[in-house]
This record gives sequence, C-alpha cells and structure tokens, in this order.
Amino acid sequence: MLLNMLHLQALVYATIFFIITHILFRSVFLTSNQKQKLPPGPKGWPVIGCLPLVGSMPHVSLAQMAEKYGPIMFLKMGTCGMVVVSKPNSARAFLKTLDENFSNRPLTANAKYITYGGQDSVTAMESGTRWKLLKKLSNLHMLGATSFKDWSPTRAMEVRQMVQEMHKMGQQGQPIAVMEMVFCAMANMITQKSLNRRVFGKQGSEGNSMKDMIIELMRLAGLFNIGDFIPSIAWLDIQGTEGQMKRHHKKFDALLTKMLEEHEQTAHLRTRNPDFIDVVMANRECDDGSKHTFTNIKALLLNLFIASTDTSAITIVWALSELLNNRQILDRLHAEMDQVIGKKRLVEESDIAKLPYLQAVCKETFRMHPPLPLNLPRVSQEACEVEGYHIPKNTRLLVNVWAIGRDPDVWDDPLQFKPVRFLIEEENNNNKGARIIEPWGNEFELIPFGSGRRMCAGIRMGIALVECILDTLVHAFEWHLPGGTQLNMDEKFGLVLQRADPLVAGVVPRLQPCAYDLTN
Repeated sequence: MLLNMLHLQALVYATIFFIITHILFRSVFLTSNQKQKLPPGPKGWPVIGCLPLVGSMPHVSLAQMAEKYGPIMFLKMGTCGMVVVSKPNSARAFLKTLDENFSNRPLTANAKYITYGGQDSVTAMESGTRWKLLKKLSNLHMLGATSFKDWSPTRAMEVRQMVQEMHKMGQQGQPIAVMEMVFCAMANMITQKSLNRRVFGKQGSEGNSMKDMIIELMRLAGLFNIGDFIPSIAWLDIQGTEGQMKRHHKKFDALLTKMLEEHEQTAHLRTRNPDFIDVVMANRECDDGSKHTFTNIKALLLNLFIASTDTSAITIVWALSELLNNRQILDRLHAEMDQVIGKKRLVEESDIAKLPYLQAVCKETFRMHPPLPLNLPRVSQEACEVEGYHIPKNTRLLVNVWAIGRDPDVWDDPLQFKPVRFLIEEENNNNKGARIIEPWGNEFELIPFGSGRRMCAGIRMGIALVECILDTLVHAFEWHLPGGTQLNMDEKFGLVLQRADPLVAGVVPRLQPCAYDLTN
C-alpha cells in the first residue's frame, strides 16, 4: 500500500512538473519558430502532444491524418518533434536529397533494451566507426552479391527440407502453420551461414525459444513508447513496455551468449572454412583503434535473426494469403511455373529470372504489405528546409511506406491485389508511357526496404528469399483453406506488420513424387 501511494505521489508530481515544462517549452518553441514555417499537423494535447492520436494502428492513423494535413506532417510527440512523410516525392526529399542529415537514429527504448544500447548495425549512430565496420563485413561476407551466391546450396537444402516436412504433413492431413514453417527454414539458413549450425532440428527447443522471443521483441519494438517521447518520465514506464523489453531481452541475451560461447569452443574446427561470425571475430579492430566487443557481436547476430527471419517470413505469408483469396492469380502463377520448371523438380534460385509473373506477385505484396509499415525512425542532425517547410534540429522522421503503397495518386486501384501492374508488356498495352517500378530503394513509390544510407542492408537477401520460397511453396503444392472460406486480411501492428490471424492451410502435392525426395 505504501509503495502504491509513493508511486501515485511521484506520478502526480511528475504530471505537475511536466505541465509547467510543457507550457515553458511551448512558449520557447513557438517564439523560436514563429518566423519559420513548420509543416502542418494536429495540435495534440498538453504535455503528451499527439501521442493519443496515434492509436493501436499507427500506420493507418498517420495515413488518415496525412489526408487532412498533407504529405509532410509535423506532430508534437511529448517533448519531441516528429515529421511524417506519406508521398513518394516528399520521401525522396528526405531520404535522398537530405539523406546525410537524416542518417542517424534516435536512441529509443528499443535501441537501449533490445539492441544493447544501439551497438548493432541497424540502430547504431551512422557516423560510428563500429557501425561502418559491421556494415562493411556484412556486405563482404554475408549480404553482398558474391557471398550471397556462395551459400546458395545451404539455402536450397533448407527449402527442400521444409518442403519435405510439409509434404509429409499434407499426406497425413495435417494443417500447415505457414509462418512457423517458413520462419524455421529461414532461421536455419541464417545460423548455418553465421554460426555453422542449425537451431531448428528434430527437437527444436532452442529454435522455438528463439522464434517466440523474436516475435515478441518485434511486437514490443513497434509500440509507441511514451518514455521515448518524454524521456524525463521514462523511469515510470507507464505502459510497462520497457520492463517487458528488459525481461525478453535478458532471455534472448542468455541464448545468444550460450550460442556464441559454444561457437568459440569449436573455432579450431573451422580454420579452413570460417563462418560469418568467425570472420567478424577475426576483424574486430576498427579504423579508430577500438575493437568490437562481445556485446557488439551479439547485437549483430540479433540483427541477423530479426531482420532476416520475421520480415521475410511475414511477406511470404501475406503473399500466399493474397493468392488464396485470388485464385485466378494463383492459377496464372501455376501455369508460368509449370511451363518454366515442369513438375519433376523443385524451384531453384536460378529459375526466378525466368518467372516475371512471380516477381510481379512479390512486388505487389511489398506494395500492399510492406514488412515495416513505418520505416525505422531517423533524426535530423541539423535544421533544414524541405518543400518550403522548416524542419528543426533533432526532429524525428517517419516515412509511412504503407500509406505510399496505397496512395490512389500513385497507384490505380490501390486496394486491389494486381500483380499485372508490374508487368512491362501488359502495362505498356494499357498505358503507353508506363514505367515499371522496382523495390531497390531508388524509386520512392515502392520502398519496402527503405532508401539511402540507412536502407536495409539485407535487401538483396530479402527479395531473393521471398521470391524463391514463395515460388517453391506455390509450385510444390495445391493450397486450400478449411471450408473453402475467404481469408480475413486484417493486420496486427508491430515493428513488422503481422496478420491478425495466423495463416493455417492444407496442402496437396502437385508435383511428381521424385521432386520431394531429398536424395535427388
């Protein structure tokens, strides 16, 4: 009782303090910016600003606000200023023209409690020497074109094992939990390349723990945490978010520590064939003389698990969901695959270039269901001007990728799943000046992986895995839903945009039996 009274008293004092602070801050802020035109936006509430307006589906709420206030919108979020961008041209202005000024990340609870205080390559400061070395090593030995090609046999084997397991389940009449199956295959790909081991075997206990923790951490990382926007009351942890982050991170840290310690004990067995973590351990010294710590390497490994599993897996789940709700599209995809690949073998990565409709399906999925509906936040290092608006120093930037992908000024029938919009021949027949848009970060109508210095380093891997695994699942099986019903396509917000309901479906083999034989 006494503790509750003390906590309540502290909360009351904090509230009074911040009302006074807000009034003073607002007075100073308005005075300093009265001659400089800020972007339009909602007024919000005293102290907390626009935080209550964000709601449980921030990407949707911010898109609706943008319809009223415009493509560049300024929101007062607690004591922080935040600009939200919802149009391609405006995104280009921030992520290309002003890329260097917005190349840093704010230090949020996510960075503090999940990524070891921003010691990873995703949430770290862009100017840091450790960030630069991690990015260089990742590109050279994990994510670059040459290194990515080198471990294609590993990816192929994991896909075949996933298909064989699904084949057995289909023959036994068992439903397939698609997210779980795809996640496990991807996690094994990553750990084989990075740690020379699989985490999902017959027992799967270690891997299952990892899967559950990643999904929960991604949910927590996507929340708008009050302490991130009013840092002085972060210690109160009003939503309980930071406490949950700490508890889940502690479990994940113990798992990563155990994996890396076991990895070090077997390093002598890999002297001629080092894995990615071996390479990082052997190149720990940065340009400034500092060295990567054990914590840096755990943060990097955490990045690989999170960025390479959950995001790609959920994109595949969304794509398959759309196909199950659009049977004509699925039939056309089957026809293309049967013509190019036949029914005697599974898909290979080299087949993808010959499957334009499959590529179009993946692009359309990236458009309608970007894995990160809101790009990870950036922060301005200096004050700047964009399209006539003043953007103060230390303003946070969010790009609403979800809103851009559903913008009727950019896309015809934006709420319809229409892969043909990405086919050159059909687009040219419908529109003489048609331009096919690619998701590589250079065309701002479609930026599921971001753009500029802080775009996703694993974009090559992300696109390739989504294309190959989706193609394999569609080619290998006939998919059906219980009772033949239409799928509910509602979303559940997090850092990664999940389905509200997990995708569970039945499969029937559609290839010749030899295609499912691992010995082939």
